[in-house]
Amino acid sequence: MSASDVAAKFREIFDRDPEVISQAPGRVNLIGEHVDYNDGFVLPFAINAVTYSAIARRKDGMLRIASQQRRQEIIQLPIADLKSKSGDDWARYILGTVWSLGIETGLEIYVDGQVPLGSGLSSSAALECSVATSINHLFNLGKSKAELAYATQRAENEYVGVPCGIMDQSISLMGRTGYALLLDCRDLSTQQIPVDFAGAGLRLLIIDTRAHHALIDGGYAERRASCEKVARQLGVKALRDLRPEQLEEYRSQLDPLSYKRARHVVTEIKRVHDSVSALTSGDFAGFGEILNSSHQSLRDDYNVSCAELDCAVETAIKEGALGARMVGGGFGGSAIALIHEADAGRISLAIERAFANSGFTPPQFFDSLPSDGAKVIS
Repeated sequence: MSASDVAAKFREIFDRDPEVISQAPGRVNLIGEHVDYNDGFVLPFAINAVTYSAIARRKDGMLRIASQQRRQEIIQLPIADLKSKSGDDWARYILGTVWSLGIETGLEIYVDGQVPLGSGLSSSAALECSVATSINHLFNLGKSKAELAYATQRAENEYVGVPCGIMDQSISLMGRTGYALLLDCRDLSTQQIPVDFAGAGLRLLIIDTRAHHALIDGGYAERRASCEKVARQLGVKALRDLRPEQLEEYRSQLDPLSYKRARHVVTEIKRVHDSVSALTSGDFAGFGEILNSSHQSLRDDYNVSCAELDCAVETAIKEGALGARMVGGGFGGSAIALIHEADAGRISLAIERAFANSGFTPPQFFDSLPSDGAKVIS
């Protein structure tokens, strides 16, 4: 897909040229799941699957939105209606971004999303960040990548109604080829961490289980609320401010479920720092073990895995993966497995067979090297 392809689609729908075209990627989070809204540390990288946006201004105060994935549908409403946070379904991610950036001018917006929907690879953040990048350029807003991250997170929190953290938007905007991003979700300070799996003869296999994944279903919000409750109960700003050994001291003050939720968060943050040490020293076997521990914690303490994710992870490990875990919010979506390059076909086939034997929808496989974040391309 090129900028000229996107422009041609825009012209086909709106009978005019776009003023700006941008792209923003999805992401894989190597480690640090469900800790961004606990002010924790995360280690994602941007993938090479992107969402494109093409935008032009209108003079009549109307918003018209079209998507390559919804070819028969054009969303149309007055921009003044954004004050009431109106809109349907997928368009709310776009409308929320326009609202969060304070735009009061009519727009025509075309999007083409190539990040698999509901896969746990942040298709929503890619959509928001692509549109935000286009708007920032078109209106000369001059916002930094960090400011755009906050704006798009606000769109998803307050307009869409998903209480997500800021990781997905940050990496979609700040990604860099060849690096994962160590992100402090409290102050958005960053450190680029070199990631060279290929140089070690390894591949990060991404397994889209194609199991339903929708963070607005309520499970995500319940877990965030539980974490915030524990932080208040223990007198800290966020669970990031507790070390695992400190949590053990407070265990008797917490109900069993709250303790399990908090244990995942504080141990997962430690796993992020341990992963940085492993990756920077080339200890890929050690990093693989950390992936395994993360999945066990997400499955048993945070309870966000599902049968398809467990099947993918367990089969990959059984077939020789150095490590594997679910990624994203959970309840479906994708898993990752760190594998030897030579084993890619065999492990993929074993996972396909395991899914078939369990009666699951056939999975899809792809891989990605760490890629660049959002940018204007025309």
